[in-house]
Amino acid sequence: PFDMHSLPLITTLVLAFGLALVFGFLAERFGRAPALVGFLLAGIAAGQHTPGPFADPELAHQLSEIGVMLLMFGVGLHFSVRDLMSVKGIAIPGAVGQMALATLLGAVAAHWFWDWSWGAGIVFGLSLSCASTVVLIKALEVRGQLTNRDGRIAMGWLVVEDIATVLILVLLPPLSGLLGAPGSEAASGNELMKDILMTLVNVAAFIAVMFIVGRRAMPWLLYQVAKTGSRELFTLFVLAAALGVAYAAAAIFHVSFALGAFFAGMVMRESRFAHRAATESIPLQDAFSVLFFVSVGMMLDWHIFMEDPYEILLIVAIILCGTTSVSFGLVLLLRWPLKTAFTVAASLAQIGEFSYIVAGQGIALGLADQKVMSLIVGASILTIALNPFVFRLIPLLTNRFVVRWSWARHAASRAIPSIGHAEDPAPAKTLRRGGEAIVIGMDERVPGVVESLIERKFPVVLISPERESDYDVDLSRETIAFLTGDPTDPMLLVQARITSASVLVVTGESVAKSRHIAKLASDLNPGLPVVIRTEHFDSEEAFADLSNVTVVSDTLATSFCLAAAAADAAEKPKKPKTEGLEEDDDAKEGIAETFRNAYPRIVRGLRRRGRAE
Repeated sequence: PFDMHSLPLITTLVLAFGLALVFGFLAERFGRAPALVGFLLAGIAAGQHTPGPFADPELAHQLSEIGVMLLMFGVGLHFSVRDLMSVKGIAIPGAVGQMALATLLGAVAAHWFWDWSWGAGIVFGLSLSCASTVVLIKALEVRGQLTNRDGRIAMGWLVVEDIATVLILVLLPPLSGLLGAPGSEAASGNELMKDILMTLVNVAAFIAVMFIVGRRAMPWLLYQVAKTGSRELFTLFVLAAALGVAYAAAAIFHVSFALGAFFAGMVMRESRFAHRAATESIPLQDAFSVLFFVSVGMMLDWHIFMEDPYEILLIVAIILCGTTSVSFGLVLLLRWPLKTAFTVAASLAQIGEFSYIVAGQGIALGLADQKVMSLIVGASILTIALNPFVFRLIPLLTNRFVVRWSWARHAASRAIPSIGHAEDPAPAKTLRRGGEAIVIGMDERVPGVVESLIERKFPVVLISPERESDYDVDLSRETIAFLTGDPTDPMLLVQARITSASVLVVTGESVAKSRHIAKLASDLNPGLPVVIRTEHFDSEEAFADLSNVTVVSDTLATSFCLAAAAADAAEKPKKPKTEGLEEDDDAKEGIAETFRNAYPRIVRGLRRRGRAE
């Protein structure tokens, strides 16, 4: 009779891919959840702790490692050495500080709440300090942020975490005696320094080999293979390079597979065939990355949720609240903008592969028991499943913070430190600080408004969803800055310096949207004068409760201009205005003065009449 377990590799692949397809589809189609949530559930279904056929967990783990290598290789193909070095000022101090504080937080929680030993608590805390690179890559790819500024910072942060984790894995055995492992003796200071030095030498040697030898050899070899014209050989070389370098990095230099594959991709980026290499490896990356999430699900003994639900929830709270708050605060302390802080915090709101490795070594050394692994895997699955929703909260939280707190508005408008990347969008030109006139709109009145404000010596910030070329305005002048986006976004208004502006002009928007913008502007800068153009006088009632808003309706504005022109023509009959009011500057100024004096008085009269009727 056929025994599925006599073919463990085929059984594992069939169960993993088949269940991942079913659960992933159900999650996306009916659960309104990301597909990776379905992949995790597929792993639970394919695991040994669920009745029915099960996949080989050891094989699934090894296949998932291939997925990690290919994903990191693909990320490396999008990163240059300059990209990595450009974020070192935030990635190194940020990652080291975040790991230290997260470890301390986890150790204190384990010791106080569960009465664990300090050794077990430290292993537990270290496991909570390591975010999953695979989860981060998927989250950034879905949002198109992998190669932008915040994405590069998050990736650089995790590269530092990877290197720090390698150092932790080397130091745990000699430190196990000091941490209270049974039958272990504390290593001497000289032995510890030797281990640290050897680890740093190995990492430095690997990086040196990749940059000195690999940076020249791998692009040349890829070029030679590409010249054959064989697609099969090209794909085979990409696979061999990604997996081979990752394996050699772990076997010879004792660094992680992920780090080795990442540097392999970075040196391959020097080739003019790098884009083709990235494209060829995408299907394999997608397939094997699915196995990573399935293998994580297979590790879970789902009984832990019934036996220790409060412990699981506490760990999830530490990760989602403690670790994210620490990383959020560190990014702000390093003088980076609010949006970057939220992106990095969301990136670290989960744990994954390195957490299992650290916990596994702690168990092998006698510093922790199997329950620690079960708790970490359970919390990991929950945080991975929740991570896409954490990213979705970034715009909402950013807007709430900006509207509510002045320090958040200051952080949101903070200048972005230069990290020297040619693909970054050009920042808006720097205007004189304070006193800006912000103009929101996209209709034919915008050019005239902008020109009039510039004549009155106002620096102008123009906001519109349209492109710059759609305006009949010379945007190259130093007195004009242009921003594209949704004017109801508080972050965009902060970027336009609404907190220091002199006036806000809104034209071409609906009454409801104009009111929303005016209310938002009042929250960000109380007392800011807001001038809103509407089509009809009746629309003014929508703004009656906003004392800082002046409404100019097309109907009344046209009436007053006609009346002023008629009065001026009657007083000066020798100067007919057949060619338009623009021919006589004095007449134009007189009309404007009449409008400014008479308009508010007539509006008040019409308002009183409307109420009486």
